Amino acid sequence: MVDSNTTLANNRTSKECAEHSASIKVIHNHTGKRYKWDAETQGWILGSFFYGYIITQIPGGYIASKVGGKLLLGFGILGTAVFTLFTPIAADIGVGALIALRALEGLGEGVTFPAMHAMWSSWAPPLERSKLLSISYAGAQLGTVVSLPLSGIICVYMDWTYVFYFFGIVGIIWFVLWIWLVSNTPETHKTISHQEKEYILSSLKNQLSSQKSVPWIPMLKSLPLWAIVVAHFSYNWTFYTLLTLLPTYMKEILRFNVQENGILSAVPYFGCWLCMIMSGQAADHLRAKWNFSTVCVRKFFSLIGMIGPAVFLVAAGFIGCDYSLAVAFLTISTTLGGFCSSGFSINHLDIAPSYAGILLGITNTFATIPGMIGPVIAKSLTPENTIREWQTVFWIAAAINVFGAIFFTLFGKGEVQNWALDDHHGHRN
Repeated sequence: MVDSNTTLANNRTSKECAEHSASIKVIHNHTGKRYKWDAETQGWILGSFFYGYIITQIPGGYIASKVGGKLLLGFGILGTAVFTLFTPIAADIGVGALIALRALEGLGEGVTFPAMHAMWSSWAPPLERSKLLSISYAGAQLGTVVSLPLSGIICVYMDWTYVFYFFGIVGIIWFVLWIWLVSNTPETHKTISHQEKEYILSSLKNQLSSQKSVPWIPMLKSLPLWAIVVAHFSYNWTFYTLLTLLPTYMKEILRFNVQENGILSAVPYFGCWLCMIMSGQAADHLRAKWNFSTVCVRKFFSLIGMIGPAVFLVAAGFIGCDYSLAVAFLTISTTLGGFCSSGFSINHLDIAPSYAGILLGITNTFATIPGMIGPVIAKSLTPENTIREWQTVFWIAAAINVFGAIFFTLFGKGEVQNWALDDHHGHRN
């Protein structure tokens, strides 16, 4: 989307590593309009999504707990899909219009995870939580795996506007299927068997609260909740730094071309997707068959999923221009992060299933801050774009990750908290 002459004036490509890619002769379609946006403007455009996203986290969780997550999630994603279709028009109008549009997309997308958590609180039996939630949340990684290379291919053979048209239309098709097939609770599902419905309802009967008011004060005083907040913030610092800057690192330091970049940038998220699916199965197996306590499993998986990525992230910065090793280490780092999907990521449902959507809204509000400031700090730490400067970026992300892992290990809990129950008697699950 950016005029190459604008970026040439502020060319950040490092000369520390040799040009890696043999130039592939491809017929580029240059019909898409180019814009004269400098690096700072690009940063504002990329970050603007999070300014909308952070606003609807807690309201999304609250509304989902009151009316159910089906319509909230459906219309949230529909709104984002429709706004995605208008991205080329907004870009044409000007930077301000594009920033506003992306903030609106963030507003729609912000309800996604709180609404999903609220729905899972009615659907996921305690001993199947890790498995079910990790499968559903792994979809976010799979989306990244598909969209990064596909966007690169569309940009090369068509033009960049079709990226937004394609994914916008896919979002609208998804909305139709969602409204048609999904129900808020097992009781309202049209095709569920009687046995399955009874199994789900009986497994949750001691865990859900029927009180109408939300216990905000005890909730916000709950140390187990703040343990999740710190872990979520720390994990997302690394996740968002890599998500937004991994293509930049591969292009400007390791010097891969756009097609290779699209595919190689997606590889770490494929690893994370696989790890999430497998760790969810493993976590529930440990709880059901080996009688591991919930809190033990959550802490163990969080430690692997936060300290593992920290080690390999730092290592990736110290291997110089060894391309294959750099990609391998970054892939291992992101892959190991998948363990967190069965760790702190679903701990909200363990400590307060009735308010899981609200709790996720609270933790994800804090966890969105790294998406807003992490890439900005990373850019400011790499003015000369040297490997040594990138080592600092990786060190900071790793240190934050380790701190979050230790904090959650010290203060996390695995049972329903007293304030989240009608009778204020905790139940071990």
